[in-house]
Amino acid sequence: MAGRSGGGTTVGRAQGHRRRAGRWRRAALAALVAAAVVFPLSGAGRPEVPAPPPAALPPLGVTTLDAVYAANRANAAEAARTAAAHHARHRAAADRALAAPARRLLAFDGRGPGRVTEVLGDLRRAQRVAVLVPGSDTSLDTYGRFRAAATALHEQLARRARGGGPRTAVVAWLGYETPGTVSPAVATTGRAEQAAPRLRALVEDLRAVTGGAARVALLCHSYGTVVCGRAAPGLDVDDIALVGSPGTGADTAAALRTRARIWAARGGDDWVEHVPHLDAELFGTTVGFGTDPVSPEFGARVFAAGDGGHSDYFGPATASLSNLTRIVLGESEAVTHD
Repeated sequence: MAGRSGGGTTVGRAQGHRRRAGRWRRAALAALVAAAVVFPLSGAGRPEVPAPPPAALPPLGVTTLDAVYAANRANAAEAARTAAAHHARHRAAADRALAAPARRLLAFDGRGPGRVTEVLGDLRRAQRVAVLVPGSDTSLDTYGRFRAAATALHEQLARRARGGGPRTAVVAWLGYETPGTVSPAVATTGRAEQAAPRLRALVEDLRAVTGGAARVALLCHSYGTVVCGRAAPGLDVDDIALVGSPGTGADTAAALRTRARIWAARGGDDWVEHVPHLDAELFGTTVGFGTDPVSPEFGARVFAAGDGGHSDYFGPATASLSNLTRIVLGESEAVTHD
């Protein structure tokens, strides 16, 4: 009898836990919905920074690549002068840095929060290309920290190339207006749906420059994983890595409808673990991003990311950076797992 009574108590506790978890998830979804409705009525927009329109560019290809780089650097220099004339000193400094002779800009737009696509390495000769897709709160004003992540990866790949590995290039793609971390847009797929065609166009451009011979990997962080999820169907890439992801908007890796291998990781101290993995339709957009990409139900190849936090995936000497390097190089068997 005691055993039966103990078992009943255990079952009751489990049922109570599930009920509480269900109520918590419903409350979290309600909060997301409320934010999506209320914040547009009360939030303030980002201040606009005057800038010239983007440069007129030739079609991107092997023979036009240097002309594209030069035109975008010149446009960044003009944007720096315009920003300085309007006393936007921080933006002027960011634009001026991008205009330096050594910078390789595939795209630049200094208007509003700004957009830039920068190449680290020799894109023409690259056999492996990594495209970094950023998450929330990334703009020209904060581009330095995003570029630092791209630089850390590029340095890892360059060391491998010097040791006889394949030639590589890294593309830092700030090609969309990212949402603010504290904003309604960060809880919906709206910005990702706008960004996805631009990311697909970038991949086509990379194929044009490399002659279609290079392996291409998308390394997507935070809200950037939602962008990659929206761009994924039919996309001509070899690997898609999702780090610090709140979800992709898809229930499973198979639902992304891509030939690419899907990878996922989350650091041990990443707050995104506590984001509710739910979704609901609201006024024509989706609030929330569905299944957790590191869960068995999603079906991604989960790799080790160490104990870092949400901004630590590209930190030097981290398990996550080492594994991302292996993914870019196509060394699937060498990727470590928790």
